[in-house]
Amino acid sequence: MKLPKLEGEVTPQTLTAALLAQWPSYAAYVVSFATIGIIWVNHHQLFVHVRHVDRTLLFLNLALLMVVSLIPFPTAILGRFASAERDSHLAAAVYGGLMILMSVAFTALWRHVTADPNLLAHHLDPRRARQESALFSAGLLAYVAGVGLAFISAQLSLLVYGLVALFYVFPWLPEAPPPDAGPRDGQQSPE
Repeated sequence: MKLPKLEGEVTPQTLTAALLAQWPSYAAYVVSFATIGIIWVNHHQLFVHVRHVDRTLLFLNLALLMVVSLIPFPTAILGRFASAERDSHLAAAVYGGLMILMSVAFTALWRHVTADPNLLAHHLDPRRARQESALFSAGLLAYVAGVGLAFISAQLSLLVYGLVALFYVFPWLPEAPPPDAGPRDGQQSPE
């Protein structure tokens, strides 16, 4: 974020007005920080359910990391242009486009884990885990709606992106059992 530019004599009123004029930068930063933080939490929660890692999973994880590392770029664009008359729509759509890529990468990671019983931890039923995948699509659909909304109102699309982050604050993946818990019902102990 940049310091506000102030012309002429600086008074508390001019500084206040200049700071308030930068609200899109603050909002984009907060939404992006929340999104990255929630990705980190949910990524950790996802890997609690992984028993074994294969090469494909490593590359899918790397793809997710690459997309997450790009988030500051559209955040800066959206923060700069969210209140501009002409470019706000494109800025919000670029931001949403990256969020769509992030959602696709995260969904691909989870679907790969749930598709292979050798990767999925013993405590989780593979059929139930695949059903849980539908919740990953909720964010994807909301991001697509946010991109469409960007061409109507950049500010409303930013609100949608923030609401998606809020949605994923809640734990949508099943809780992992404590480390000393035994295998699922009906499974043999790996001893």
